[in-house]
Amino acid sequence: MLLLHGLGATGGVWQGVEAITPAVAPDLPGHGAAAWHETYTFTSHAEAVLPLLEVFDRPVPVVGHSMGGVVALELAALAPDRVSRVVGLGIKVAWPPEDAARALAMAQRPVATYDTRAEAVERYLRVSGLAGLVRSDDPMVERAVVDREAAGEGSGWRLAQDPRTFGVGVPDMARLLATARCPVVLARGEHDPMVAHEQLADLAAEAVTLLGLGHNAHVEDPAAVLALLT
Repeated sequence: MLLLHGLGATGGVWQGVEAITPAVAPDLPGHGAAAWHETYTFTSHAEAVLPLLEVFDRPVPVVGHSMGGVVALELAALAPDRVSRVVGLGIKVAWPPEDAARALAMAQRPVATYDTRAEAVERYLRVSGLAGLVRSDDPMVERAVVDREAAGEGSGWRLAQDPRTFGVGVPDMARLLATARCPVVLARGEHDPMVAHEQLADLAAEAVTLLGLGHNAHVEDPAAVLALLT
């Protein structure tokens, strides 16, 4: 299967799922080890990972978290014959104007530099919503921060994420769900503050709340997320 991470994270967040079943979990553009672009859209993210579907000899499920769930739906629209099912986990589907404005403001911020790796990792864990779930020395953090001196950029550390990725936009969920030719499951953790069950149920017949879990349910309980595929 193909696993797509959320805004601010890397493909490393899927290591728990990959420990259970074979999967491909790339870094989306502007994240982790992937290249930075001038602009970012859900469609351009989907186009960037589209070639990965050629690795598989048959249509495969795509599981996406948060922003990655929107990208999964875009991918299903781009390659309907290559995607067998989409699971969108923790997608923010309600966007008040102030939330959209806040995301755009974050996209315009300059790259921040931190004196130590520990400070950069702490910031990454907060941005990705992994604070309290993942230790600073966890392997999934490895691609999330960059030693600027090793990269030839000067001193200090920075996040691997391009701030401009926050400008990806507001998803047109109604269009994407209407376009999808494969089964789609929209899910959330019970304690996810970004999306309510009722919001998902208004959009899709298959809306699931995973009890006891939060926004990063795939990190907290990989098996529970995999169960959504069946």
